[in-house]
Amino acid sequence: MQYIKSNDGTKIAVYDFNPKGRKTVFLIHGWPLSYKIFEYQINLLTDCGYRVVAVDLRGFGNSDTPVCGYSYNQMAADIFHVVRRMTLRNFILVGFSMGGAIALRYMNLYSSFGVCKLILLSAAAPCFAQRTDFPYGKTVQEVNDLINLAKTDRPQLCLNFSKQLFANPQTEAAVDWFRNISLSASGIGTIRSAVSLRDEDGRKDLNCVHVPTYIIHGDKDVVVPNELAKIQHKGIRCSKLITLSDSGHGIIYDQLEKFNSVFMKAITE
Repeated sequence: MQYIKSNDGTKIAVYDFNPKGRKTVFLIHGWPLSYKIFEYQINLLTDCGYRVVAVDLRGFGNSDTPVCGYSYNQMAADIFHVVRRMTLRNFILVGFSMGGAIALRYMNLYSSFGVCKLILLSAAAPCFAQRTDFPYGKTVQEVNDLINLAKTDRPQLCLNFSKQLFANPQTEAAVDWFRNISLSASGIGTIRSAVSLRDEDGRKDLNCVHVPTYIIHGDKDVVVPNELAKIQHKGIRCSKLITLSDSGHGIIYDQLEKFNSVFMKAITE
C-alpha cells in the first residue's frame, strides 16, 4: 500500500498488485466499503497476468477521513490524481455501485483520461435517488433513513446492508465479511457520501463516455434497481448490458464463479 495526496491534501490509500502486469485494471469500490470487496477479482486478474490498481475512497478503508470533499467531483479528482501520479495509461476502469457513479464522473470531468474501457458493476448511476423528473431508484426518504441510521446506529446499518447484498444464500461468514468491511469505514465518510448518493445527478455523465463500456447488473438487485442499468445502457452509446438473472447488488460475490466468467470476458474482449 502507498498513499497518494489528492488536490486538497487528502491521502488516498492505493494498492498496486502485480505492477509489471501486461495491462492495468483500476478498481473503485462502492458505499460503504473498501477495496477489499474485490479480493476474488484481484486474485483472478493477477493470476491472468494483469496489473491491478485499487483505491480506498476518502473516508473508507485506510484513506484519510476529511470532514469535507465527498462530492462526486472531488472523489473523481482523487482518482485523477492517483492516475496522474502513477502515470497510468490505456487502463480498464471498473466501478462498483457508488464507485460506478464516480467512474462516470471521472469520464466526464477528465475526458476519459487514460481509460480504454469502462466496466460498471451494479452502478448507482445516473441518480441513486428519485427526483421529480426521474422516478427511478430509492426515494429521498429511504436514503434519509440510511443517513439517519448511520448517525445513530452504524453497526446496524452495516448489518442491514450486508444482508441486502445477496439474492442467493451465502454463508454467515461471508455476510460477516462484508459487514466488517462496512464497519471499517469512517462514520463521516459513510454519512457524507450517502448524502452525495442522495443528491448527485449524473445524467450528463452518461453522454461523456466514448470508450467501450460493459454494464453488468443483477436482475434481483434491491439496492440499485435494474431499471438504472437500462438507463445507463441507453445513455452510453458504446455500451453492452449484461444482466445476471439470479444476482443481487453484491454482484461481485453473489454468484462468484458466474460473475468472474462474465467479468473476465468483459476485460478481455
